[in-house]
Amino acid sequence: MCQFEIFADSSANLPEQLERERRIHIITYYMNVKGTEIACHDPDVPFRETAKKFYQNMREGLEAKTSLIGEARFVEAVSPTLAAGKDAVILTIASGISGTWNQAINAKKTLEAQFPDRKVFVCDSCNASMGQGLLALYAADKRDAGESAEACAAWLTDNAYRLNSYVTVEDLKYLHRGGRISAATAIAGTLLNIKPLIKASGEEHPKLIVYEKARGRKKSIAALVEAFDKNVEDPASQVIAITHADCEEEALALAETLKERGVRDVIVEFYDLCTGSHIGPGTIALFFLGKDRRTEEEKRSFLQRVKALAGRG
Repeated sequence: MCQFEIFADSSANLPEQLERERRIHIITYYMNVKGTEIACHDPDVPFRETAKKFYQNMREGLEAKTSLIGEARFVEAVSPTLAAGKDAVILTIASGISGTWNQAINAKKTLEAQFPDRKVFVCDSCNASMGQGLLALYAADKRDAGESAEACAAWLTDNAYRLNSYVTVEDLKYLHRGGRISAATAIAGTLLNIKPLIKASGEEHPKLIVYEKARGRKKSIAALVEAFDKNVEDPASQVIAITHADCEEEALALAETLKERGVRDVIVEFYDLCTGSHIGPGTIALFFLGKDRRTEEEKRSFLQRVKALAGRG
């Protein structure tokens, strides 16, 4: 059986130790800060130190611009694996958040033309941050258990919408800056201490959408717990992830709350810099495997799309 390697963009937000132990290759995003291009992921620099400084600087007015990962960088990263006689699975940030997924699809075509005996599978994680990262870990489990790249990619496609992502933010100005809420909503929300609650959607090209609002920080974090209680499945048997944009004490307190609900394994990590730059310091996000996020109509649309693609294949 041909071995394969797993690739993910740096939005996957995996702690460095897990990247190494689980043999997951990270392709980094870059951000432009005051005219200087900076890697969002550098394996030679401790991420905790970089992230803490970055979010502290954001509180002081720092702005960062990010861009997608282009086809050429995917080709460069994956080519050595194919040349070594292995297949590849590429897991990207949600296709509704970034054009990176489309670039990975283009790279697949280029790579398979260059290496006709090898296969490249591109999977839309339908998530961001550790929503994507947890899926990468499940993929590594399947690879290490001896499953093929094709079987692993099929599992990711079938289960991506079961990975639930819930987020709350501290400051509305970053959502306004990114075009997710209007200026009037941001001003009114700030004055009234309104905290929007965000989740990964169930549509064909998933995005992060505002689905509810809470009055005050404590209630917004409590709403994350409510979403967990409502949607999680078998919490004791899975890894739960929490990411935060420099509000570690609250993230650790949330982890303890989840442990009271039967959770045994929780990863707590700083939020990745690429998507974190768009939602700002003080953000807390919760990720877990649970109920399918899609409506029945969205599920039917998904099945029709899969059948159409199979027919073309």
